[in-house]
Amino acid sequence: MAAIKENARSSLILAGRLMNEAISFLVFTILDMLDFILCYTYKVIDFIVEAEWKPCYCSSTKEAITSSGTILVSEPGESKIVCLTSSSRLHLEEISDTLYTRPSLVTEVSKSTVNELKRRKFDNAAVIQQSCERLKNGSVRSTFSVNSTIVEMLQGKMGGKISHDLTPRWSDCDCNTCNSWSSSSKDALFVRVDGAKENVQEDVIFIHGFISSSAFWTETVFPNFSKAAKSKYRLFAMDLLGFGRSPKPSDSLYTLREHVEMIEKSVLEPYKVKSFHIVAHSLGCILALALAVKYPGSVKSLTLIAPPYFPTPKGEQATQNMMRRIAPRRVWPPIAFGASIACWYEHVSRTVCLVICKNHRLWDFLTKLITRNRIKTYLIEGFCCHTHNAAWHTLHNIICGTAGKIEGYLNMVKNKLKCEVTVFHGIDDELIPVECSYNVQSRIPRAHVKVVEKKDHITIVVGRQKAFARELEQIWKNSTT
Repeated sequence: MAAIKENARSSLILAGRLMNEAISFLVFTILDMLDFILCYTYKVIDFIVEAEWKPCYCSSTKEAITSSGTILVSEPGESKIVCLTSSSRLHLEEISDTLYTRPSLVTEVSKSTVNELKRRKFDNAAVIQQSCERLKNGSVRSTFSVNSTIVEMLQGKMGGKISHDLTPRWSDCDCNTCNSWSSSSKDALFVRVDGAKENVQEDVIFIHGFISSSAFWTETVFPNFSKAAKSKYRLFAMDLLGFGRSPKPSDSLYTLREHVEMIEKSVLEPYKVKSFHIVAHSLGCILALALAVKYPGSVKSLTLIAPPYFPTPKGEQATQNMMRRIAPRRVWPPIAFGASIACWYEHVSRTVCLVICKNHRLWDFLTKLITRNRIKTYLIEGFCCHTHNAAWHTLHNIICGTAGKIEGYLNMVKNKLKCEVTVFHGIDDELIPVECSYNVQSRIPRAHVKVVEKKDHITIVVGRQKAFARELEQIWKNSTT
């Protein structure tokens, strides 16, 4: 009887998986075509509203050959050298190829129509390389294939001309909350400071995840720390670049370097933080690792919650593997469907931001009216207060673009940092599976992994904040004994 039940269960699971794949194929085929149509739709609307064409990653690639302080950009039939100052040098390795290499049904079908153009491009590549070598007399270091959008977005940083456009785009929210940074002369993140104000003994830096805000911490664990902890620890929670009340520059590519430098400029330097504990969630774990590797002697403890670490199979490209793992192009579970839209479709995701983020005050009002639940209210505020440009580039350049670096970071934490490493994960997390935490432990054997039953990507903190606050206090106490 038990065998019959098991066979029936296996059959149902298989049937559900096949149905999910079939429906997913149909839905994402439609989305492929819709994104293609929206590309041209937005170009027209942008031109009408903003009087200029806005670049997107549907554009063709260009060959950029970098050397010390210059890039050679090949245009159809010509080439030009773009000079960069040392302070604004382009770090091409920080830009993820997933921004402009996302295979879809539309692109696969259209390959036959562009084969001749591609053949001509590759025929000219050798000529471009030889031209550059003659220009630089052997000083060229490496060759990259870079989307033209990247070059266009960085034009304001070239030749020492660095200026941020403070005007929100027509499809972005223009409320005081989202744009409070534009009226301030300070180019720094929005930081909430709690805990000890005098006789500070230790500092703690909290880093939120993707499309979230500092409220993820300040509305959950901060109120639940004991009086003893608040008299000893100074707590920092910032809105990351592009999110919440922090700056949202339209010309930023939101690379790992930009995010880490803003944390340094906004927290470490102004508050004279010399040593610190780190608590990070999801995408924030990547920034936490980068920060820990940069300041190995300053980190007292490292607490990671749902770290997105997928080892790259041999022969596969790390960035593309990461994109397929976090955004599998499936309609079920819903969180995977949302991640797939955010990651694979530049223009569909912009439409989602137009509907949700631009009108976040309406959704916030309706949430308060219907649920009267403060937890859901602040989560929606964190989810909605960002621009499409910030979310799109952060997702690709941080989560996908750093996939090939995480292993090195973990090895450095293992070998160079002596601090305690603790990893929390909800067993029901459908976005970042629990295997990711065990993958971290495989690289850092001393890491302690705690899997929490009946908790997912959000409820690993929200809903168990009192218990989590006690756990953090114990971790910090252990690190000083």
